[in-house]
Amino acid sequence: MGLLDEKLAKHPFFSLAKQVKEQGIYPYFREIEGKQGTEVEMGGHHVLMFGSNAYTGLTGDERIIEAGCKAMRQYGSGCAGSRFLNGTLDIHVQLEKELAEYVGKDDALCFSTGFTVNSGVIPQLVGKDDYIICDDRDHASIIDGRRLSFATQLHYKHNDMADLERVLQRCEPDKVKLIVVDGVFSMEGDLCNLPEIVKLKHKYNASIMVDEAHGLGVFGRQGRGVCDHFGLTDEVDLIMGTFSKSLASIGGFIAANQTIIDSLRHTARTYIFSASCTPAATAAAREALQIIKNEPERLEALWDVTNYALKRFKEEGFEIGETESPIIPLYVRDLEKTFIVVARAFEEGVFINPVIPPACAPSDTLVRYALMATHTHEQVDRSVVILKKVFQELGVIK
Repeated sequence: MGLLDEKLAKHPFFSLAKQVKEQGIYPYFREIEGKQGTEVEMGGHHVLMFGSNAYTGLTGDERIIEAGCKAMRQYGSGCAGSRFLNGTLDIHVQLEKELAEYVGKDDALCFSTGFTVNSGVIPQLVGKDDYIICDDRDHASIIDGRRLSFATQLHYKHNDMADLERVLQRCEPDKVKLIVVDGVFSMEGDLCNLPEIVKLKHKYNASIMVDEAHGLGVFGRQGRGVCDHFGLTDEVDLIMGTFSKSLASIGGFIAANQTIIDSLRHTARTYIFSASCTPAATAAAREALQIIKNEPERLEALWDVTNYALKRFKEEGFEIGETESPIIPLYVRDLEKTFIVVARAFEEGVFINPVIPPACAPSDTLVRYALMATHTHEQVDRSVVILKKVFQELGVIK
């Protein structure tokens, strides 16, 4: 074994993965045999799917599939270059205009993945004389974007506005101060305190970027996101979103005023030096966006089943924290038991995801249960019965 192998073998997560594999409770990379829906086949095992981010339930919609196929027939399977050079299609530009209008901004840029939006945009917004300020529980893509920046990096305790103000007070008043925050926190399902962040923005002359990855298609008018939900779109300088959740595709975007977008169009490295979104992915996202805007009953169904599930878990004694979204954390608060819960639930017919450090504090391990608009009350009831049985067997709940 070489030095590189020895170093990697000592990584804590590598060791943990090896340990849970030996225990037969390894929960990752399980293969789905078919379209993602509310029920799926995995290795010949039929399970209820409560581990997906497809909040609108559109990943298997025939209209979206046909839109992708049509785009491939017209444009081919890929663009063979970046947007900066030969990789811009007319449907890329059309989607950007539609997204900008949807989230209430002048213009937008589409990236190949949501992760590369944050990792590419953030370093270009702030430099060595500036400040970037993040919530402790911001997504990994925000963290990586922050790390790539030469700005002074500061953070505040999760949703603690007094701590955010303390951080802002440390900043030089005439320097750029960018607050970057998740609209919906992806593990615990709670929302950022955007109204108070906006107040602090004005008090300290800061700017705000909101990651709407888990907010689009879920909150606001026609699913326009958390910024719209709070009526604060005009107060937010940049809005980021992904296609891989409610928009049933792959990719991401950043929306802002024309000055910011024109600057990023020529400087964001993950935009300039990455191949552009495939025709199929672009067309699928466009079709999904139109469906979301034209089918308000889809959003109503999502909130109906979400509120039902929240009620059921509370009734059965689960600890679900401060969630305000279709993401429901079921706290286990024990690392090994978290893996066992996921494995036992899968055996009983429910797919859920483990959340362990560094995605949470060691004392906050949980399993993440997420709803889609296409879930039924009956499916929720079946899952609650199974999960209650597993949690009781492990002594997590009475």
